[in-house]
Amino acid sequence: MKQHKLMGALAITGAFALALSGCASNTGNTGDGGDKGSDNAPKTQAADYNPQPRENLKQGGTVNFAIGEIPEQLNAFNTDASAGTATLAAWYMPQIILMKPDGTLYKNDNYLSEWKNEIKDGKTVLTFTFTDKATWNDGTPMDWTAIDATWKASRSNDEGFHPNATDGYKEIESVVEGDTPKTAIVTFKGEFAWPQMPFNGGVIHPKLADPETFNSGMIDNPHAEWGAGPYTVDKFDANKGFISFKPNDKWWGDKPMLDEVTFTAMDSQASINAFKNGEIDQVGVGTKDRLAQVADMKDITIHRAQQTANTILEVDATKPQFQDVAVRQAFFMAINIEQQKKIAWNGLDYEEDPAGSLTLFSFQPGYSNSLKEAGYKYDADAANKLLDDAGWEKGSDGIREKDGVKLSVTYPIFSDDPTQAALAQSMQKMEKEVGIDLKIDVRPSNKFSDDYNSKNWDAVGLRFTSSDPFGAAWFCQLYCMDQGLNLSGVQNEETDKKIHEDIESITDPVKQTEAAMKLEAEIYKEWGIIPLYNGPSISATKKGLANLTPEPYVGLDLFGVQPVENVGWEK
Repeated sequence: MKQHKLMGALAITGAFALALSGCASNTGNTGDGGDKGSDNAPKTQAADYNPQPRENLKQGGTVNFAIGEIPEQLNAFNTDASAGTATLAAWYMPQIILMKPDGTLYKNDNYLSEWKNEIKDGKTVLTFTFTDKATWNDGTPMDWTAIDATWKASRSNDEGFHPNATDGYKEIESVVEGDTPKTAIVTFKGEFAWPQMPFNGGVIHPKLADPETFNSGMIDNPHAEWGAGPYTVDKFDANKGFISFKPNDKWWGDKPMLDEVTFTAMDSQASINAFKNGEIDQVGVGTKDRLAQVADMKDITIHRAQQTANTILEVDATKPQFQDVAVRQAFFMAINIEQQKKIAWNGLDYEEDPAGSLTLFSFQPGYSNSLKEAGYKYDADAANKLLDDAGWEKGSDGIREKDGVKLSVTYPIFSDDPTQAALAQSMQKMEKEVGIDLKIDVRPSNKFSDDYNSKNWDAVGLRFTSSDPFGAAWFCQLYCMDQGLNLSGVQNEETDKKIHEDIESITDPVKQTEAAMKLEAEIYKEWGIIPLYNGPSISATKKGLANLTPEPYVGLDLFGVQPVENVGWEK
């Protein structure tokens, strides 16, 4: 599991997200912006998650969270997994590698006694040595077979597995047992630019090394016995959208601080109501309306952090109305991104540099605005001309037609949040100005994963969230034909060849990043998917909740992944 993930379906602000294997679900976090000039305006930090040492926390207590949906696919390494899958997995699956907010990775000493990389005979070699105590919940020793299983399930789409991402894993030549079964020796085909990337999302139980089990075995079944960590699954109800975790009596490390952790599937409005009623302990408040609803609450804390996420807009190029690249370009050029930002961030005192890339964030070294390089700009006149030239004529109602077919586009939003509705309605008005009939279809949040993966949409707004800083390393996950994250359908064999031969073959990470940024601009010219903005993560929590967001993709600790056993309440 790594670099990007669909946070869920996110209607242009941030309600759900896909984990770009490097992603997790938020409810209601979009962005920030609005009234400027106040000396007392809240500041957005790089990370804001109330870090506390264990000695400052009390033992016991419960934390209740909301989640957009309990995903059907609970194998976080599978292509159909969402960021919600990654969120839940972090609480009972092994966190063998942890991460500081700035993206610095370090081994979790509970699982690994050794984690190193070196160059031998011109090849990158990784060594993983598991601790003697590291054991899966079913009693299986955690050893080299976990590394081997993870590699075999993630290295290809041609062996029956449906992995979340093959990046990194496909560059591995072999995984073999070391001096003892507890040690795995991973040898790459040559020098690899990102040696810390593979396996930083964890490992899978060896029983998942079978394609059928990997693809289907964890559908609506979390399989607690295949986990290993401070917590284990206590109760699970797919129909009710509920899962809870309890301390794992098989855990060998520091005792988890909490007695119980729960996640309940809720839509946007239900989650804010639940927080106000004391039913959950944290909620996204990334819109002016949601912030206002908690403004008078006592004993809460508002956290504001930079979010490693992109709000994106995607069209399905395989649908009849979007098969012509000119129509796709016109659709995007009709969107005033600055206006969308104003709606999303109204009243939140936030601004940011343009988010012109899905590979890197503007604060990362090597970033360039790929979307601008591709020639994108908001230009309704140019969009109208593109559609005129493509043979789409405006009817008496202002909607274009061609061969008796209206230029109509189904655009679902999976939220009842008023900001989501405002964003969609604004986009609807923009598209109508160029003769495109954008039909807004409001759907339940728990339908997102199914509808997105089945492409039950013509255009869709999403959030891709990133769990680590190795942007170029995950380039294929975003833009290769056989990956399940980007479903725009514009990927092609020529692009795949360039990715494999002109990017992945580069062993210098700086040069590889430079090449990726150039190719990304070329890919955007196919007009299947574009980034709109990043935005912050804004959450309200009950006072005293510490060490937030141990799961990847959430955003309050930037790229950070904290140990789940350290989440708890201050004394």
